[in-house]
Amino acid sequence: MKDNTAIVLLSGGLDSLVSLDIAAKKFDVKLLLTFNYGQKAFEEEFDASLKIAKFYNIPHKTIELSFLKEITNNALTDNKNNNLDDFSSVWIPNRNGLFLNIAASYCDKFGYNYIVFGANKKEAEQFSDNSEEFTEKCNVFFQYSTLKQPKVFAPCLYFDKIEIINYAIENNVPLEFIKSCYDSKSNTNKKHCGKCMSCKLLKEALEKSKKPELVKELF
Repeated sequence: MKDNTAIVLLSGGLDSLVSLDIAAKKFDVKLLLTFNYGQKAFEEEFDASLKIAKFYNIPHKTIELSFLKEITNNALTDNKNNNLDDFSSVWIPNRNGLFLNIAASYCDKFGYNYIVFGANKKEAEQFSDNSEEFTEKCNVFFQYSTLKQPKVFAPCLYFDKIEIINYAIENNVPLEFIKSCYDSKSNTNKKHCGKCMSCKLLKEALEKSKKPELVKELF
Protein backbone atom coordinates (compact mmCIF):
# COMPACT_ATOMS: atom_id res chain seq x y z
CA MET A 1 0.00 0.00 0.00
CA LYS A 2 1.23 3.48 -0.84
CA ASP A 3 0.56 4.78 2.67
CA ASN A 4 2.05 1.75 4.42
CA THR A 5 5.76 2.50 4.08
CA ALA A 6 8.09 2.38 7.08
CA ILE A 7 11.61 2.89 8.32
CA VAL A 8 12.98 0.68 11.11
CA LEU A 9 15.63 1.56 13.70
CA LEU A 10 17.94 -1.45 13.88
CA SER A 11 20.54 -1.88 16.61
CA GLY A 12 21.27 -5.53 15.84
CA GLY A 13 19.80 -6.60 19.17
CA LEU A 14 16.83 -8.78 20.07
CA ASP A 15 14.19 -6.07 20.43
CA SER A 16 14.94 -4.26 17.18
CA LEU A 17 15.13 -7.55 15.26
CA VAL A 18 11.73 -8.75 16.48
CA SER A 19 10.27 -5.29 15.89
CA LEU A 20 11.58 -5.47 12.32
CA ASP A 21 10.06 -8.89 11.77
CA ILE A 22 6.66 -7.72 12.98
CA ALA A 23 6.92 -4.53 10.93
CA ALA A 24 7.90 -6.45 7.79
CA LYS A 25 4.60 -8.34 8.00
CA LYS A 26 2.59 -5.17 8.55
CA PHE A 27 4.36 -2.51 6.48
CA ASP A 28 6.40 -2.04 3.35
CA VAL A 29 9.75 -1.48 5.08
CA LYS A 30 11.91 0.74 2.91
CA LEU A 31 14.99 1.38 5.05
CA LEU A 32 16.84 0.17 8.15
CA LEU A 33 18.82 2.73 10.16
CA THR A 34 21.69 1.86 12.51
CA PHE A 35 23.38 4.54 14.62
CA ASN A 36 27.02 4.84 15.57
CA TYR A 37 27.23 7.08 18.63
CA GLY A 38 30.64 5.86 19.74
CA GLN A 39 29.38 2.80 21.59
CA LYS A 40 32.10 0.27 22.37
CA ALA A 41 30.13 -2.57 20.82
CA PHE A 42 29.37 -0.75 17.56
CA GLU A 43 31.39 -3.09 15.32
CA GLU A 44 29.50 -6.11 16.64
CA GLU A 45 26.16 -4.30 16.41
CA PHE A 46 26.96 -3.14 12.88
CA ASP A 47 27.90 -6.67 11.80
CA ALA A 48 24.67 -8.04 13.27
CA SER A 49 22.62 -5.33 11.57
CA LEU A 50 24.19 -6.07 8.18
CA LYS A 51 23.34 -9.77 8.50
CA ILE A 52 19.78 -8.94 9.49
CA ALA A 53 19.37 -6.46 6.63
CA LYS A 54 20.64 -9.06 4.17
CA PHE A 55 18.28 -11.71 5.58
CA TYR A 56 15.25 -9.45 5.13
CA ASN A 57 16.62 -7.95 1.89
CA ILE A 58 16.03 -4.35 3.01
CA PRO A 59 18.39 -1.40 2.35
CA HIS A 60 20.51 -0.45 5.35
CA LYS A 61 22.21 2.81 6.30
CA THR A 62 24.47 3.81 9.20
CA ILE A 63 24.20 7.28 10.73
CA GLU A 64 27.29 8.70 12.46
CA LEU A 65 26.62 10.57 15.71
CA SER A 66 30.08 10.94 17.21
CA PHE A 67 29.08 14.02 19.19
CA LEU A 68 27.01 11.84 21.55
CA LYS A 69 30.17 10.20 22.84
CA GLU A 70 31.77 13.59 23.34
CA ILE A 71 28.96 14.91 25.57
CA THR A 72 28.13 11.80 27.58
CA ASN A 73 29.95 9.90 30.29
CA ASN A 74 28.61 6.36 30.48
CA ALA A 75 29.68 2.76 30.31
CA LEU A 76 28.52 2.27 26.72
CA THR A 77 31.00 4.77 25.27
CA ASP A 78 33.72 5.30 27.90
CA ASN A 79 36.51 2.72 27.77
CA LYS A 80 37.42 3.54 31.37
CA ASN A 81 33.90 2.85 32.63
CA ASN A 82 33.11 -0.87 32.80
CA ASN A 83 29.97 -0.63 34.94
CA LEU A 84 27.77 -2.30 32.33
CA ASP A 85 25.40 -3.85 34.85
CA ASP A 86 23.58 -0.73 36.02
CA PHE A 87 20.75 1.17 34.34
CA SER A 88 22.06 4.62 35.24
CA SER A 89 25.52 3.87 33.85
CA VAL A 90 24.16 2.96 30.39
CA TRP A 91 21.72 5.86 30.08
CA ILE A 92 22.42 8.20 27.17
CA PRO A 93 20.33 11.40 27.27
CA ASN A 94 17.76 11.72 24.51
CA ARG A 95 19.17 8.79 22.55
CA ASN A 96 15.86 7.41 21.31
CA GLY A 97 14.53 10.94 20.86
CA LEU A 98 17.46 11.78 18.62
CA PHE A 99 17.20 8.52 16.66
CA LEU A 100 13.49 8.98 16.04
CA ASN A 101 13.92 12.61 14.99
CA ILE A 102 16.53 11.61 12.43
CA ALA A 103 14.23 8.89 11.15
CA ALA A 104 11.42 11.46 10.93
CA SER A 105 13.62 13.60 8.69
CA TYR A 106 14.05 10.62 6.38
CA CYS A 107 10.30 10.10 6.41
CA ASP A 108 9.76 13.72 5.37
CA LYS A 109 12.32 13.44 2.57
CA PHE A 110 11.21 10.09 1.12
CA GLY A 111 7.54 10.00 2.10
CA TYR A 112 7.64 7.16 4.62
CA ASN A 113 4.64 6.90 6.93
CA TYR A 114 5.89 4.94 9.94
CA ILE A 115 8.96 4.77 12.18
CA VAL A 116 9.46 1.45 13.96
CA PHE A 117 11.68 1.00 17.02
CA GLY A 118 12.27 -1.63 19.66
CA ALA A 119 10.77 -0.13 22.82
CA ASN A 120 9.54 -2.83 25.19
CA LYS A 121 7.78 -3.28 28.49
CA LYS A 122 10.78 -4.43 30.50
CA GLU A 123 13.10 -1.59 29.59
CA ALA A 124 10.31 0.96 29.93
CA GLU A 125 10.45 0.25 33.67
CA GLN A 126 13.85 1.98 33.81
CA PHE A 127 14.20 3.95 30.58
CA SER A 128 11.46 6.54 30.05
CA ASP A 129 12.23 6.70 26.31
CA ASN A 130 10.92 3.14 25.98
CA SER A 131 7.52 3.99 27.42
CA GLU A 132 4.07 4.30 25.92
CA GLU A 133 3.95 7.94 27.00
CA PHE A 134 7.18 8.70 25.14
CA THR A 135 5.86 7.10 21.96
CA GLU A 136 2.62 9.05 22.17
CA LYS A 137 4.45 12.35 22.69
CA CYS A 138 6.66 11.68 19.65
CA ASN A 139 3.58 11.23 17.52
CA VAL A 140 2.29 14.60 18.70
CA PHE A 141 5.66 16.29 18.19
CA PHE A 142 6.04 15.05 14.62
CA GLN A 143 2.73 16.67 13.73
CA TYR A 144 4.53 19.99 14.14
CA SER A 145 8.12 19.20 13.16
CA THR A 146 7.47 17.39 9.87
CA LEU A 147 5.22 17.75 6.87
CA LYS A 148 4.79 13.99 6.48
CA GLN A 149 3.77 13.56 10.14
CA PRO A 150 4.98 9.94 10.45
CA LYS A 151 3.63 7.70 13.21
CA VAL A 152 5.89 5.91 15.66
CA PHE A 153 5.17 2.20 15.99
CA ALA A 154 6.72 0.09 18.75
CA PRO A 155 5.39 -3.45 18.22
CA CYS A 156 7.05 -4.83 21.37
CA LEU A 157 5.83 -2.01 23.60
CA TYR A 158 3.65 -4.30 25.72
CA PHE A 159 5.91 -7.39 25.54
CA ASP A 160 8.38 -8.51 28.17
CA LYS A 161 11.63 -10.21 27.13
CA ILE A 162 10.21 -13.72 27.38
CA GLU A 163 7.29 -12.82 25.11
CA ILE A 164 9.66 -11.19 22.62
CA ILE A 165 11.86 -14.28 22.48
CA ASN A 166 8.91 -16.64 22.22
CA TYR A 167 7.59 -14.61 19.29
CA ALA A 168 10.99 -14.98 17.62
CA ILE A 169 11.01 -18.73 18.22
CA GLU A 170 7.46 -19.23 16.96
CA ASN A 171 8.07 -17.15 13.83
CA ASN A 172 11.55 -18.43 12.91
CA VAL A 173 13.19 -15.05 13.45
CA PRO A 174 16.97 -15.42 12.92
CA LEU A 175 18.12 -15.10 16.53
CA GLU A 176 21.55 -16.39 15.53
CA PHE A 177 22.29 -12.94 14.08
CA ILE A 178 21.60 -10.81 17.14
CA LYS A 179 24.17 -8.95 19.20
CA SER A 180 22.59 -7.55 22.35
CA CYS A 181 25.82 -7.40 24.35
CA TYR A 182 27.25 -4.08 25.60
CA ASP A 183 30.76 -5.49 25.93
CA SER A 184 32.79 -5.46 22.71
CA LYS A 185 35.40 -7.69 24.35
CA SER A 186 32.96 -10.58 24.09
CA ASN A 187 33.55 -10.51 20.34
CA THR A 188 36.58 -12.74 20.90
CA ASN A 189 34.33 -15.79 20.81
CA LYS A 190 31.49 -14.21 18.81
CA LYS A 191 29.11 -14.79 21.71
CA HIS A 192 27.46 -12.64 24.37
CA CYS A 193 29.42 -11.88 27.54
CA GLY A 194 26.61 -12.88 29.92
CA LYS A 195 27.69 -10.24 32.45
CA CYS A 196 26.42 -6.87 31.24
CA MET A 197 22.87 -5.74 31.98
CA SER A 198 21.62 -6.41 28.46
CA CYS A 199 23.07 -9.93 28.48
CA LYS A 200 21.59 -10.75 31.88
CA LEU A 201 18.11 -9.72 30.74
CA LEU A 202 18.47 -11.74 27.54
CA LYS A 203 19.87 -14.84 29.23
CA GLU A 204 17.21 -14.85 31.96
CA ALA A 205 14.46 -14.59 29.36
CA LEU A 206 16.00 -17.33 27.19
CA GLU A 207 16.11 -19.68 30.17
CA LYS A 208 12.36 -19.18 30.66
CA SER A 209 11.47 -19.29 26.98
CA LYS A 210 10.10 -22.11 24.82
CA LYS A 211 13.63 -22.92 23.69
CA PRO A 212 16.04 -22.56 26.65
CA GLU A 213 18.76 -24.41 24.75
CA LEU A 214 19.36 -21.16 22.89
CA VAL A 215 21.40 -20.03 25.89
CA LYS A 216 24.24 -22.32 24.81
CA GLU A 217 24.11 -20.93 21.26
CA LEU A 218 24.26 -17.26 22.23
CA PHE A 219 26.40 -17.40 25.39
